[in-house]
Amino acid sequence: MHNFTPYSALLGGLFIGLSALLLFVLIGRIAGITGIVAGMRLSLEPEARWRMYFVGGLLGGCWLAVQLGMPLPSAPQGSTLKVVMAGFLVGAGTVISNGCTSGHGVCGISRLSKRSIIATLVFMLSAMLTVWLVGS
Repeated sequence: MHNFTPYSALLGGLFIGLSALLLFVLIGRIAGITGIVAGMRLSLEPEARWRMYFVGGLLGGCWLAVQLGMPLPSAPQGSTLKVVMAGFLVGAGTVISNGCTSGHGVCGISRLSKRSIIATLVFMLSAMLTVWLVGS
C-alpha cells in the first residue's frame, strides 16, 4: 500500500458514518447510494427531493474539495470498452447483491442486518482471494 494516510482515512470514515447516522436519525432513511440514486427523479415530491439533496451534497463536497486544492485521485487508463464493461459488471453485481459493498458494510452491519453481514463477509473474502490470486 502506498502513501497510507491514517488520519485522512479516519476522518473520512467518521464523516461517512456520521452522514449515515444523521440520514437515518433525521428522516429514517438508509444511506445506501445505490438505492438513493435508483430512486431519484426530477420531481418536487418529498421522496425525490431528499434524494436530490443527498446526491447534490456528495457532488458539492467533491467540488469543494477541488476548490480547496485537494488533489484528485488518478484513474488508471484503459480502453473505453473495458471501462464500460467494468461499469456494467459493477452495476450488475450491485443489483444481484441488493446493494453496494459500502451500503452493506456501513449501513447494513450497523443495523445488524444478517444479509448485510453475510454479504460483507463474502465481499471481503472475495477481495482477499483476488489479491492473493493476482499477487497485488
